[in-house]
Amino acid sequence: MSASASLALTNLVPLAKEVDENKVTPGVLGFIVFAVMALAVWGLMKSMTKHMQKVDFKETKEPEESPGAKAGSGAPAVGPKG
Repeated sequence: MSASASLALTNLVPLAKEVDENKVTPGVLGFIVFAVMALAVWGLMKSMTKHMQKVDFKETKEPEESPGAKAGSGAPAVGPKG
C-alpha cells in the first residue's frame, strides 16, 4: 500500500466512527428525489383532472330496433333459381 493511500485511509477512519450505525437518514439527495416525485404526481393529478373534465359521462339512448330487424330474421334468404 502506498503512503498516500495509507494516509488517506487514516484520515477517513475517524469520520466513519462518527456515523451512528443505528441512525440512517436519507439526507439532501433523498429529499430532492422525494420532492421531484411529489411534484410529478401533483402535475399528473392536475393533468388528469383537466382531462376528466372534458369527458362526457351522459349516455345517449340507442334507438330500439324492431323485433324483425335483428340479424338473420329479416328478409328471406335468396336461393338459387332452378
